[in-house]
Amino acid sequence: MRKRNESVTVEHERAAAAAAPLDKGCSLRHSLRLPAADTGMKRPLGRRYALWFRLRKLIIWLLGVYIAIPFLVKLCPAIQAKLVFLNFVRVPYFIDLKRPQDQGLNHTCNYYLQPEEDVTIGVWHTVPAALWKNARGKDQLWFEDALGSSHPVILYLHGNAGTRGGDHRVELYKVLSSLGYHVVTFDYRGWGDSVGTPSERGMTYDALHVFDWIKARSGDNPVYIWGHSLGTGVATNLVRRLCERETPPDALILESPFTNIREEARSHPFSIYRYFPGFDWFFLDPITTSGIKFANDENVKYISCSLLILHAEDDPVVPFHLGKKLYNIAATSRSFRDYKVQFVPFHTDLGYRHKYIYRSPELPRILR
Repeated sequence: MRKRNESVTVEHERAAAAAAPLDKGCSLRHSLRLPAADTGMKRPLGRRYALWFRLRKLIIWLLGVYIAIPFLVKLCPAIQAKLVFLNFVRVPYFIDLKRPQDQGLNHTCNYYLQPEEDVTIGVWHTVPAALWKNARGKDQLWFEDALGSSHPVILYLHGNAGTRGGDHRVELYKVLSSLGYHVVTFDYRGWGDSVGTPSERGMTYDALHVFDWIKARSGDNPVYIWGHSLGTGVATNLVRRLCERETPPDALILESPFTNIREEARSHPFSIYRYFPGFDWFFLDPITTSGIKFANDENVKYISCSLLILHAEDDPVVPFHLGKKLYNIAATSRSFRDYKVQFVPFHTDLGYRHKYIYRSPELPRILR
């Protein structure tokens, strides 16, 4: 019995001894698992914190830039002038303005005129579609003589950004040519391949030079002036000067016009600073300081020729209400009492927006 009890005791002791390492190993493994679990939890938290830190840093940086820009514009008015003209934006890219035929204008000639010393402007002259066959292979002299044919002439003044080779502009030249008009257009100094520094005075003088060049060759043929967007400001500047010297054009056509550049800048849908405190002082005053006014609302009070205004209701660049306001000013002006003033709106459903009025099937009737 004693031996039997001793053997049982020994077996219990052996079992306890064998179990001891297992318990120790289990506790070791258990202790090793806990830090691994803690590390797994810390990693996502660390990543989130790093991501939030970077995002906060980016937001602070963007906010700093947003606040700094108004002060930069105020200190350097030339920046605001660049934003008005956008002459550095040349679209479409990689086209040769010396070759209008590459844009499908096979009856167009490229000229270069010199309004002032050190200023050269590139000009395109598209003849009426009826003269298309005769125009093939002809030189500049033939095109100049063709201005004396019995077809009216439209001097087209384009808006900011791009060149005389812009897609929507080329399409308008084709439409007007098909309706029997000569179309003469050019890039203001500093635009496209024209040489010079942009300014409102310079743009107006370029337009005056081209108008006189046309009149010297067109004889008694009617000459109409068509301005689009910023080009409406150049157009009214030009026509006011022509009326003051008693050589008005036969009509003025304004497509997507504004009242003046300050109201246009204040109403521009793309202006992210319009609700910024001191917007006028920071952004509009530098425009005036740069000598940029484009005061259509003042100019129409001194214009004495027929006026046609075209504006799309869904225009996202020049709000429709500015074109309507300009019409109301012109319609009540004494200078237009002997001339027709017409406003033609284009409904939102048509989708003509800022630069696609040329697509209207009603355009031939409207021009007639």
